[in-house]
Amino acid sequence: MNRKSLFQWLPLALFALVLFTALRTPVLGGIQRGLLATGLWKADAPATDAAPTATPVSSTSGSAYLHNLPLVTLDGKQFNLSDLKGKVVFVNLWASWCPPCVAEMPGIHALYKKMDPKKVAFVMLSLDENPAKAQAMLKRQGYTFPVYFPVGSLAPPFDSNSIPSTVILGPDGQVAARHDGMAEYDTPEFKAALEKLAR
Repeated sequence: MNRKSLFQWLPLALFALVLFTALRTPVLGGIQRGLLATGLWKADAPATDAAPTATPVSSTSGSAYLHNLPLVTLDGKQFNLSDLKGKVVFVNLWASWCPPCVAEMPGIHALYKKMDPKKVAFVMLSLDENPAKAQAMLKRQGYTFPVYFPVGSLAPPFDSNSIPSTVILGPDGQVAARHDGMAEYDTPEFKAALEKLAR
Protein backbone atom coordinates (compact mmCIF):
# COMPACT_ATOMS: atom_id res chain seq x y z
CA MET A 1 0.00 0.00 0.00
CA ASN A 2 1.48 3.34 -0.99
CA ARG A 3 1.48 6.48 1.15
CA LYS A 4 -1.33 8.17 -0.83
CA SER A 5 -3.57 5.15 -0.40
CA LEU A 6 -2.78 5.00 3.31
CA PHE A 7 -3.87 8.61 3.83
CA GLN A 8 -7.11 7.93 1.97
CA TRP A 9 -8.03 5.12 4.36
CA LEU A 10 -6.79 6.77 7.55
CA PRO A 11 -9.96 8.86 8.22
CA LEU A 12 -12.15 5.81 7.75
CA ALA A 13 -9.94 3.76 10.06
CA LEU A 14 -10.04 6.48 12.74
CA PHE A 15 -13.82 6.75 12.40
CA ALA A 16 -14.18 2.98 12.83
CA LEU A 17 -11.82 3.04 15.82
CA VAL A 18 -13.97 5.64 17.56
CA LEU A 19 -17.32 4.17 16.56
CA PHE A 20 -16.66 0.54 17.42
CA THR A 21 -14.47 0.75 20.54
CA ALA A 22 -14.68 2.05 24.08
CA LEU A 23 -13.50 5.43 22.76
CA ARG A 24 -16.98 6.10 21.33
CA THR A 25 -18.61 7.54 24.45
CA PRO A 26 -15.78 9.83 25.62
CA VAL A 27 -15.04 11.11 22.11
CA LEU A 28 -18.67 11.78 21.17
CA GLY A 29 -19.39 13.17 24.65
CA GLY A 30 -16.37 15.47 24.37
CA ILE A 31 -17.50 16.76 20.99
CA GLN A 32 -21.01 17.38 22.31
CA ARG A 33 -19.60 19.07 25.43
CA GLY A 34 -17.52 21.35 23.20
CA LEU A 35 -20.59 22.26 21.19
CA LEU A 36 -22.52 23.02 24.40
CA ALA A 37 -19.68 25.12 25.84
CA THR A 38 -19.28 27.21 22.68
CA GLY A 39 -23.02 27.75 22.31
CA LEU A 40 -23.04 26.15 18.85
CA TRP A 41 -25.43 23.52 20.23
CA LYS A 42 -28.28 25.29 22.01
CA ALA A 43 -29.54 22.96 24.72
CA ASP A 44 -31.32 25.06 27.30
CA ALA A 45 -32.19 23.75 30.72
CA PRO A 46 -35.88 23.47 31.57
CA ALA A 47 -37.59 26.54 32.99
CA THR A 48 -38.56 26.10 36.64
CA ASP A 49 -39.98 29.51 37.43
CA ALA A 50 -43.48 28.67 36.23
CA ALA A 51 -46.03 27.07 38.52
CA PRO A 52 -45.86 23.29 38.44
CA THR A 53 -48.11 21.94 35.72
CA ALA A 54 -47.61 18.25 36.31
CA THR A 55 -49.64 16.07 38.59
CA PRO A 56 -48.18 15.17 41.97
CA VAL A 57 -45.55 12.48 41.94
CA SER A 58 -47.60 10.42 44.34
CA SER A 59 -50.87 11.04 46.11
CA THR A 60 -50.35 8.55 48.93
CA SER A 61 -51.86 9.81 52.22
CA GLY A 62 -52.60 13.19 50.66
CA SER A 63 -48.90 13.90 50.18
CA ALA A 64 -47.52 14.92 46.83
CA TYR A 65 -44.14 13.40 47.59
CA LEU A 66 -42.89 10.20 46.09
CA HIS A 67 -42.68 7.76 48.97
CA ASN A 68 -41.55 4.72 47.12
CA LEU A 69 -38.46 5.23 44.98
CA PRO A 70 -35.94 2.94 46.63
CA LEU A 71 -32.36 3.56 45.57
CA VAL A 72 -28.91 2.28 46.43
CA THR A 73 -25.86 4.52 46.91
CA LEU A 74 -22.48 3.90 45.30
CA ASP A 75 -21.34 2.13 48.45
CA GLY A 76 -24.44 -0.10 48.60
CA LYS A 77 -26.49 1.73 51.26
CA GLN A 78 -30.28 1.83 50.98
CA PHE A 79 -31.83 5.23 50.28
CA ASN A 80 -35.29 6.52 49.40
CA LEU A 81 -36.13 9.67 47.50
CA SER A 82 -38.64 10.56 50.22
CA ASP A 83 -35.65 11.24 52.52
CA LEU A 84 -35.21 14.49 50.59
CA LYS A 85 -38.69 15.86 51.29
CA GLY A 86 -38.60 19.60 51.87
CA LYS A 87 -35.76 20.22 49.41
CA VAL A 88 -35.69 20.99 45.74
CA VAL A 89 -34.45 17.80 44.11
CA PHE A 90 -32.51 17.70 40.83
CA VAL A 91 -32.87 14.15 39.48
CA ASN A 92 -30.78 13.26 36.43
CA LEU A 93 -31.04 9.87 34.71
CA TRP A 94 -27.81 8.96 32.95
CA ALA A 95 -25.46 6.15 32.00
CA SER A 96 -21.72 5.97 31.46
CA TRP A 97 -22.22 4.62 27.90
CA CYS A 98 -24.42 7.59 26.86
CA PRO A 99 -22.45 10.38 25.05
CA PRO A 100 -25.05 13.15 25.70
CA CYS A 101 -25.09 12.19 29.40
CA VAL A 102 -21.30 12.44 29.54
CA ALA A 103 -21.46 15.78 27.70
CA GLU A 104 -23.82 17.48 30.17
CA MET A 105 -22.16 16.16 33.35
CA PRO A 106 -19.48 18.87 33.70
CA GLY A 107 -22.24 21.49 33.76
CA ILE A 108 -24.29 19.53 36.29
CA HIS A 109 -21.24 19.05 38.51
CA ALA A 110 -20.41 22.77 38.33
CA LEU A 111 -24.01 23.63 39.29
CA TYR A 112 -23.95 21.06 42.12
CA LYS A 113 -20.89 22.74 43.66
CA LYS A 114 -22.62 26.16 43.58
CA MET A 115 -25.93 25.15 45.22
CA ASP A 116 -26.77 25.14 48.93
CA PRO A 117 -27.08 21.44 49.87
CA LYS A 118 -29.50 22.34 52.67
CA LYS A 119 -31.99 23.57 50.07
CA VAL A 120 -31.20 21.70 46.84
CA ALA A 121 -30.37 17.99 46.59
CA PHE A 122 -28.87 16.24 43.59
CA VAL A 123 -29.79 12.67 42.70
CA MET A 124 -27.66 11.43 39.82
CA LEU A 125 -29.50 8.24 38.96
CA SER A 126 -27.25 5.84 37.03
CA LEU A 127 -28.93 3.37 34.71
CA ASP A 128 -25.71 1.42 34.16
CA GLU A 129 -26.27 -2.31 34.48
CA ASN A 130 -22.74 -2.62 35.82
CA PRO A 131 -22.24 -0.13 38.71
CA ALA A 132 -18.46 -0.58 38.44
CA LYS A 133 -18.50 1.12 35.02
CA ALA A 134 -20.36 4.11 36.45
CA GLN A 135 -17.96 4.28 39.40
CA ALA A 136 -14.93 4.14 37.12
CA MET A 137 -16.22 6.99 34.97
CA LEU A 138 -17.06 9.15 38.01
CA LYS A 139 -13.63 8.56 39.52
CA ARG A 140 -11.88 9.31 36.22
CA GLN A 141 -13.73 12.63 35.89
CA GLY A 142 -13.50 13.59 39.58
CA TYR A 143 -17.26 14.06 40.04
CA THR A 144 -18.40 14.34 43.66
CA PHE A 145 -22.18 14.66 43.34
CA PRO A 146 -24.23 11.86 44.92
CA VAL A 147 -24.90 8.92 42.61
CA TYR A 148 -27.60 6.30 43.09
CA PHE A 149 -28.85 3.19 41.33
CA PRO A 150 -32.53 2.20 41.13
CA VAL A 151 -33.56 -0.88 43.07
CA GLY A 152 -36.47 -1.75 40.77
CA SER A 153 -38.31 -0.28 37.83
CA LEU A 154 -38.79 3.47 37.78
CA ALA A 155 -42.24 4.94 38.35
CA PRO A 156 -43.53 8.13 36.70
CA PRO A 157 -42.19 10.76 36.27
CA PHE A 158 -38.79 9.04 36.16
CA ASP A 159 -39.64 6.31 33.63
CA SER A 160 -38.25 8.13 30.61
CA ASN A 161 -37.73 6.43 27.26
CA SER A 162 -34.56 8.43 26.66
CA ILE A 163 -31.51 9.60 28.54
CA PRO A 164 -30.26 11.95 29.69
CA SER A 165 -33.47 12.97 31.35
CA THR A 166 -33.86 15.46 34.17
CA VAL A 167 -36.74 15.96 36.60
CA ILE A 168 -36.86 18.85 39.05
CA LEU A 169 -39.02 18.33 42.13
CA GLY A 170 -40.15 21.23 44.29
CA PRO A 171 -39.94 21.00 48.10
CA ASP A 172 -43.53 19.67 48.10
CA GLY A 173 -42.61 16.84 45.73
CA GLN A 174 -44.45 18.30 42.76
CA VAL A 175 -42.73 18.08 39.39
CA ALA A 176 -41.60 21.65 38.74
CA ALA A 177 -39.83 20.90 35.47
CA ARG A 178 -38.79 18.03 33.23
CA HIS A 179 -36.35 17.87 30.34
CA ASP A 180 -35.55 14.90 28.11
CA GLY A 181 -32.25 15.24 26.31
CA MET A 182 -28.98 17.04 26.87
CA ALA A 183 -28.95 20.52 28.40
CA GLU A 184 -26.54 23.09 29.82
CA TYR A 185 -27.49 23.45 33.49
CA ASP A 186 -24.59 25.59 34.70
CA THR A 187 -26.16 28.95 33.88
CA PRO A 188 -26.99 31.89 36.16
CA GLU A 189 -30.63 31.70 35.04
CA PHE A 190 -31.07 28.04 35.94
CA LYS A 191 -29.27 28.46 39.26
CA ALA A 192 -31.53 31.41 40.12
CA ALA A 193 -34.61 29.39 39.16
CA LEU A 194 -33.60 26.56 41.50
CA GLU A 195 -32.92 29.02 44.32
CA LYS A 196 -36.31 30.66 43.77
CA LEU A 197 -38.03 27.27 43.84
CA ALA A 198 -36.22 26.42 47.11
CA ARG A 199 -37.59 29.45 48.99
